[in-house]
Amino acid sequence: MPRNKQLRVPGFQASGIHSGIKPLDPDLALIISDVPAHVAGVFTRSTVVGAPVELDRERVRSGISRGVVVNSGCSNVAMGDRGRRDALQMSALAAKAVGCPPEEILVASTGVIGAPLPMGALRRGIPKALAALSPEGLPAAAEAIRTTDTYAKSAVRRIRLGGKPVTIAGIAKGSGMIEPDMATMLAFLVTDAAVAPAVLRSVLKRVSNETFNRVSVDGEGSTSDTALLFANGVAGNPCLSRSRDSEALVFEAGVQSVAESLAQDLARDGEGATKLVTIEVGGARDPKQAEGAARRVANSMLVKTALFGGDPNWGRILQTIGAGRYAINLDRACIRLGGVTVFRTGQSTGAAARRRAEAAQARDEIRIEIDLGVGEATARIWTCDLSYDYVKINAEYTT
Repeated sequence: MPRNKQLRVPGFQASGIHSGIKPLDPDLALIISDVPAHVAGVFTRSTVVGAPVELDRERVRSGISRGVVVNSGCSNVAMGDRGRRDALQMSALAAKAVGCPPEEILVASTGVIGAPLPMGALRRGIPKALAALSPEGLPAAAEAIRTTDTYAKSAVRRIRLGGKPVTIAGIAKGSGMIEPDMATMLAFLVTDAAVAPAVLRSVLKRVSNETFNRVSVDGEGSTSDTALLFANGVAGNPCLSRSRDSEALVFEAGVQSVAESLAQDLARDGEGATKLVTIEVGGARDPKQAEGAARRVANSMLVKTALFGGDPNWGRILQTIGAGRYAINLDRACIRLGGVTVFRTGQSTGAAARRRAEAAQARDEIRIEIDLGVGEATARIWTCDLSYDYVKINAEYTT
């Protein structure tokens, strides 16, 4: 696989290999900092979680980590004590290979629920993954964490902090069972910036709420959702210790740019998707109403199937907002599909507008803009259409 020389961060190495969990595809990734790094994490809020989430929630509290070992093909969820033992052993194997305490290695797993981790494959694979570590290995790691994703997802941005060049890069996976809180989503962001753990935690929480938590493919949250942000400080900038300082805000904007790119890719690559859909709600009574209305539209099967068919059916949008009991003033409301106003001041804007909106919906990226006409609050959600292939993929997921 050709390597993207731009997707590299000083002081980090990564790899992605085939260990034998999957029949043929890469299925094991390592991301390791050359020095102890500060770390922050956000996780699914589901009441059903995998052993890796349980382990990582505890370990990120220290704020220190050397990296993460990730497998795809098996989620290590609903495996009881065995699952917890396997997650611990997975981290211990990686820690031994790296030469650090087990507590400094985090774990993530994604794939089928209720199947045991094939520890034999991991015992053989983790040393191979260590041997394959490279400063240019993030693209290989992005390939190895995929499940039903049709392509690997990555992003990189470069900024300056304290006069020093700083790199922020990230990889992610996720295609179905997606509506974060977080989603069947794994995201790993790394930077050579020097950032205090408390600042790292606040940045990742805010960024996740505006990016990863604004994606919905099918309205289903997952058991394994994990986003980790590592900062190893080798850039040599003065350590960011106050989250609202100007340099910390520059750093947060860089992290948000990477996370937003990854979040859009998650929606664009939704299982069976043919269109990336951005839903922007304005004129809401408050932010909670704005986000709720946007999510309602994003998760409506009637809206999503209309998008797949290229049907500019704005009635379905109004219907689902009303069914969700979100405040709307029809006499002041407005709906735009692909830049075309199709509903305004209580009525359709006519057949010609509908034809223009239908043409706009033939594109592979669509914007739905909704003004509820009752306030000033806004929200944005990324989603996708619902195609025949979504049903096929999920009807045959374990067979």
